[in-house]
Amino acid sequence: MGGINHRESVQSAGEIEDRRLIGELLQNWVLWRDAGDWERFRTVWHPDGRMMATWTQGTGDEFIAISKEGWAKGVSILHFLGGISIDLAGHRAISQTKMTISQRAVVEGVEVDVLCTGRFYDFLEKRGNRWGIVLRQPIYEKDRMDLVTPGAAPTLDRALLEAFPVGYRHLAYLQTRIGYTVKRDMPGLKGPEVEALYARGAAWLAGKPL
Repeated sequence: MGGINHRESVQSAGEIEDRRLIGELLQNWVLWRDAGDWERFRTVWHPDGRMMATWTQGTGDEFIAISKEGWAKGVSILHFLGGISIDLAGHRAISQTKMTISQRAVVEGVEVDVLCTGRFYDFLEKRGNRWGIVLRQPIYEKDRMDLVTPGAAPTLDRALLEAFPVGYRHLAYLQTRIGYTVKRDMPGLKGPEVEALYARGAAWLAGKPL
């Protein structure tokens, strides 16, 4: 007998709502983090959620604490989002969001902006009725360094610059020069690191632990 399968229509409506909630969460991450709205920012994470960044790796709470410290010291990091792709598997999801990271600092005596283009690759889980981030792993695809005010360009240490992966070497150079220890094996557009990340994502959707 023809007609609408009620069970399938309910699942479809649930999936649409899950996608809406995840998309809202991903946008809130950027808006609340960049605005320093730390209490609301905390709500996008599950308690065991972890953040992997070039300059810090740890729990959501640890990321908030070190971000606050950076704010107090004048560290300027901003984000901008593009398209979002979400793969759902019941109460789990993997999202990929096109993004840019922009950081301003004085490097070798010259004020510069570094713009890094990539993706946020997120492991998410719905616990109770709430979606939250379990792991955020950026993928760093390419970056560049620009002068804030036209004039003399900084003289970079070429050996240090080339010691970092091509996808984020200018960002890593800047962060190193302002005192951070930068992780040197983050995933880029190609290579074994990003392939391993994709495999972890597939395993997550299949119900396996991180």
